[in-house]
Amino acid sequence: MDTVIRSRSRTLVIGPEQPFCVIGERINPTSRKAFQAQLQAGDLSQIEIDVAEQVAGGADALDVNVGDPLADEVGLMRQAVGLVQELTDLPVCIDSSIIEALEAGLSAYEGKALVNSVTGEDERLEAILPIVARHGAAVIGLANAEDIPMEPERRLEVARKIVSAAGDHGIPREDVMIDPLAMPVGAEPRAVTLFLETVRLIRDELGVNMCCGASNTSFGLPGRHALGAAFLSVAQSHGLTSAIMDARNQQTVEAVRATDFLLGHDEWGARWIANYRARLAAEQAG
Repeated sequence: MDTVIRSRSRTLVIGPEQPFCVIGERINPTSRKAFQAQLQAGDLSQIEIDVAEQVAGGADALDVNVGDPLADEVGLMRQAVGLVQELTDLPVCIDSSIIEALEAGLSAYEGKALVNSVTGEDERLEAILPIVARHGAAVIGLANAEDIPMEPERRLEVARKIVSAAGDHGIPREDVMIDPLAMPVGAEPRAVTLFLETVRLIRDELGVNMCCGASNTSFGLPGRHALGAAFLSVAQSHGLTSAIMDARNQQTVEAVRATDFLLGHDEWGARWIANYRARLAAEQAG
């Protein structure tokens, strides 16, 4: 089944037969002290740079997270969503753990947004899903509740609960994406194999689209871009349909585009060839 999100003028279709959806992760203050300081001062100028770099890198959508404990996240989210929509026609993923910030971002957004995210705890489902439903948005559900389960079967159980709860709130199944939980392989050697088994279970039983934070896998390790590229290619082949990832990095973006071609999601390699020619032309012009 396909998940559809929209900006004012662009429609993005995410699905198992569609090209992989690259959601740019850069608009996020985590581990960015300068951006954190700017947000605390109410300065959103860095977002203009982040949008331009991710669009140039080949992002299909942009994650927007302005969460900083010393900043006005609710007000900043409203402003940031408006600013991003002025800068690009890519659809937006509104990312916050603060319910009021999600509401503010959705109220400011013109189109059908993706919400990142909801977890499987009853109180979070009851707080966030009505907002998602009211705004006609799609939502990413994290396959964890009170704890982060390592067993794929337990992650499937949480995913099943989220999809069911969303249906109870009038959110169609195709508007629910599940995050199978990409964990650092440097801390748990089985992290990726458990992730892939979770993807298989969710694909086979629930049939919904899946998204993850791809950078989590390589956290703390050297050669992160190579690891991320390999992880995404393998995950795509098992059924992952999108990722929140570094859209500025050519190695990882090319890996998913090459995998699209090899898996038959880029007919005759049209997108692959067009991107290659565009890059070659840019290099020659430079």
